[in-house]
Amino acid sequence: MLAASCSLASLGAQAAGHFDVDDAGTLDPGQCQYETWWGRTGTEPVTGFHIGPACRVGPVELGLNFDRLSAEGVHTITGGPQIKWNFLGQPADAPFSAAVSMGTVSDLRRGGRMGGQFVVPLTWRPTSSLQVHANLGADWALGTGVRTPRGGVAVEWAWNDTVSLIAERSKAAGVWTSRIGGRFSITPLISVDVSASHTGPQGVRGFVIGLNHEFTWK
Repeated sequence: MLAASCSLASLGAQAAGHFDVDDAGTLDPGQCQYETWWGRTGTEPVTGFHIGPACRVGPVELGLNFDRLSAEGVHTITGGPQIKWNFLGQPADAPFSAAVSMGTVSDLRRGGRMGGQFVVPLTWRPTSSLQVHANLGADWALGTGVRTPRGGVAVEWAWNDTVSLIAERSKAAGVWTSRIGGRFSITPLISVDVSASHTGPQGVRGFVIGLNHEFTWK
């Protein structure tokens, strides 16, 4: 299930929705959001479900991530906290911004050693409609604690006020994934993500659809 978990972003940088490459932005003060998605990959198939609420608390964004992966009658449920801090370029229209994101994950059914992630997301905005995101960091595998590098690059182009197209190339747990998709805004605070992915040397294909909802908590 390794390639599947990478393809379904079971411990991805969650502020990017289900996409693997995160942007450097955080929620505004007083704002919260939840991200949820469902995906399927491989011929078995492997299915995954994710839900992740988050809120801006002071200078940082605090979140919780819960994931369920299942394949051929085997199920795993994992969860853990995440923190993200934008230390450069906080305005939404800043030409360059940078952040630090850290999280842990535990097997909620079987226990054992925790896994984790550390990522530095960078965002460059050459124009008002184009953003380039880059990530550099590492993952610590759930159960074994083995560390592997994580990184990737994504290009996000806003076609108009409601549709954005996203393409990315990333590596996690030693496996490369290419993903292409879009984000469609239903309202200024609610959006739907869809994407198709191609993972590993065997070209494992996947599909994910997600929902993102931002709201004010105070």
